[in-house]
Amino acid sequence: MVRAYSQEHTYKHPWERVSAASWRKYADPENKRTLSHILEVDTLSHRLEPTAGKLHMTRALTIHAPGPWFIRKMVGQDICHCVESTVVDAKSRSMQLATRNISLQKFIEVEEKMRYEPHPENPNGWTICRQETSIRIKPLSALASMAEKIEQKCAERFQKNSAKGREVMERICKYLEAESRGMSV
Repeated sequence: MVRAYSQEHTYKHPWERVSAASWRKYADPENKRTLSHILEVDTLSHRLEPTAGKLHMTRALTIHAPGPWFIRKMVGQDICHCVESTVVDAKSRSMQLATRNISLQKFIEVEEKMRYEPHPENPNGWTICRQETSIRIKPLSALASMAEKIEQKCAERFQKNSAKGREVMERICKYLEAESRGMSV
């Protein structure tokens, strides 16, 4: 059984500001409380293609395991390691992120894909973010109803964390907007 969901969010900020905010999301000390499930972020690699206008970045994320407490007890740990691959295409004004867990894979597989691009209704002023997430609890596939309930609980937690991430992104965008106007927030 796989629990999958998708969300869309419109930032009423230009793509350049939203993509800049995305890079600051984990680094800004003000966001540590809101994103308390993110324990550590490390850059593993980055590559710039100047002629193509693309940046490729791979980061390692250490997070507090997002599942229900009894799942964390079953697997014996409460942290999870993930890999985030990002491609920023300045020419097409798109930013794509794909994140998947690399630990706890024999218990759970989580994959999240996000894409930021200019909003079709206001491409110079707004940015649309499309997010797709899939969650699969593996050892419980024989007990489909239990796996489905656990996947649902995990999905609810991921959706709450997504809302926190959007809150942080909005705050950073407002800060960047004020900064570009020479004001302080």
